[in-house]
Amino acid sequence: MTVEIRALLPGDDRRSFRSGDDALDLYFHRYAGQNHFRHHIGVTYVAVEEPVILGFLTVSASQLDAELVAPSRRLPPYPVPVLRIARLASSEASRGRGVGKALLRFAVELAEKMRDEVGCVGMVVDAKPPAIGFYRPFGFVEIGLVEGTSPALPRPVPMFMSLSSVPRKP
Repeated sequence: MTVEIRALLPGDDRRSFRSGDDALDLYFHRYAGQNHFRHHIGVTYVAVEEPVILGFLTVSASQLDAELVAPSRRLPPYPVPVLRIARLASSEASRGRGVGKALLRFAVELAEKMRDEVGCVGMVVDAKPPAIGFYRPFGFVEIGLVEGTSPALPRPVPMFMSLSSVPRKP
């Protein structure tokens, strides 16, 4: 079977998906559909090997202050558009198959399309501390100090990847 990445459908069975992270699983089981179909505050894409969901990605349009995005680039002194990765997870059963990387590459393609059609300078993710190492090799860098963190309850770390680091397609 071939892995396909497509938009979540109302009839997709999300109940059996397990990432190993209770918060991500709860979001996918209970809220991904509401946010996608009813509230329109994020769009969820799934990596599937029909009928099994191997992973998911939820994205939304967002903005960041230009000085956080690229202090060395000349950008306007107001917030600039970015694509926010709200959630990204692969199933425990698909670990090691590159599902997370495929979903992240898909997000880059969405950001490039957004750049070309409506404007976008990059992507941002609030990475949980264990996921920082996943995002760094793709060019994500930490953007700003997160105050009030605690080893007992670590907060997500905002990270940014500029689309200028992605080669343009001919």
